[in-house]
Parts: sequence; C-alpha cells; structure tokens
Amino acid sequence: MEAIQFKLEAFEGPMDLLLHLIGQRKLSIQDVPIMSLIEQYLELMQRLRQADLEIEAEFLEMAARLVYIKSVALLPRHKEEPDPGEQLRQELLNYRDCQLLAEQLGKRASLDYYTREPTVLERDETYTIRHTSRELFSAYLAAIGKGKRRLPPPVEAFSGIVAHVIVSVASRYPFLFDRLRARGLLPLRTLLEESGSRSELVATFLAALSLVKAKRLVAHGAGTGVTLELQEDEKEWRALDEE
Repeated sequence: MEAIQFKLEAFEGPMDLLLHLIGQRKLSIQDVPIMSLIEQYLELMQRLRQADLEIEAEFLEMAARLVYIKSVALLPRHKEEPDPGEQLRQELLNYRDCQLLAEQLGKRASLDYYTREPTVLERDETYTIRHTSRELFSAYLAAIGKGKRRLPPPVEAFSGIVAHVIVSVASRYPFLFDRLRARGLLPLRTLLEESGSRSELVATFLAALSLVKAKRLVAHGAGTGVTLELQEDEKEWRALDEE
C-alpha cells in the first residue's frame, strides 16, 4: 500500500499539518483551543487508519504526543507543572516564524533580486598613455622586423644549400691510395686535416674505414694516434662491398 506523503501540495510534516488546521479556523495560534486542535488531528489520523493507509512515523509520533497532552488536560495538575499544551503552542509559533523567515530568505536568494537592467557605457577611445622616445623607437624596430618576417626569404639564403658539394666516399679512395703510396705510413689525423670541406672530411673518414674493412689498408694504434698503412699484398684484399 502506498504511504501517505503529506508533502504533496501543502504539508511537509505534522507541524505543518497543525498550522493548516489552525488556518482553516482563521484563528491566531495564541487563541486556538488546543483541545479542539487535538481532536481534529486525531480524527484525521483515524480516517487514515480506517482507509488502511500507511502513515509516516513522524505523524504517528505527533498523534501520540497529542493524546498525552489531552490526557494531562483531563487530570488535575499542579501550578508548578509545565503545561504541555502551552509548550506545543510555543513550538507552533516558532515553526511559523521559521517558515516566514525561510520565505523571505528564499526571495532574497532569487537571482532576480540581485540583477538589474544592462547599462550602456560610453567608450572613450582616446589613447592617453605617454611613451618615451626610446619606447617608440623600439616599437618601430619591432614593427619593421615583423614586416620583414612576412616576406619570402631572399635567394642568398639558399646559396649555402644549392652550392653545397656532396663528396662521395668512393671519390676518396684514390686520394688515400696516392697519399699512402707516396709516404708509406701516415696518421689518420693528417689525412683528415687535408680535407677541404666538412663533406670531404666525412667522406675521407668513411673511405678509410671501408678500406681497412676490405683489408686494403692496415690500421695501427688506437684513438687519435691511429696510423694507416697500405696493404702491399693484394692477395689479402677483399671486395669493398663485402659484408
């Protein structure tokens, strides 16, 4: 069976329901007869039980409290004892005040409360910052540099690439043979220093390695003190492309 949800439309709990019953009679909380309010609440709970509907625990708890208040009211009471009916009336006043305060805070929390119509602002586009002559000159030089960077590079920029001569490794074989036949034994450093360009130097070094691997040259020493000698016995030679 579906539970009764007093939050539907109006009621968020038993205190809210009690305020609703008071409002139906159009009375102030201070003037409402507590016994009459108790009777209305208990009658409502009884109708719900007869309809075999499930009631939330907080409403049953309030019903039990109201029964207790009704029982105390029917018995003699000492003047020093607190009146539970008066306590309930004070709680209802506090609950009503909290509701009113929450409503006011809810209105203030609305975005409409803090917004206003847009204001058109007049723009003053006059440039008022003052610069020194040095700053102006630096800005002028920077502007010229940006303009030059947008231009295509001049032809001279490609001269080093276009005029660059690539020296092949095979072209350095005769150079090494001729120098070693004439001198017999030469340091590798001397042969590299005789190279005219970086490409020629790399090709000379790779050619020396290739000839040593093919056993056409013999390397003596290690590190920077390596010397090369021509292998006179051509029977020991191997093909240059042999792995």
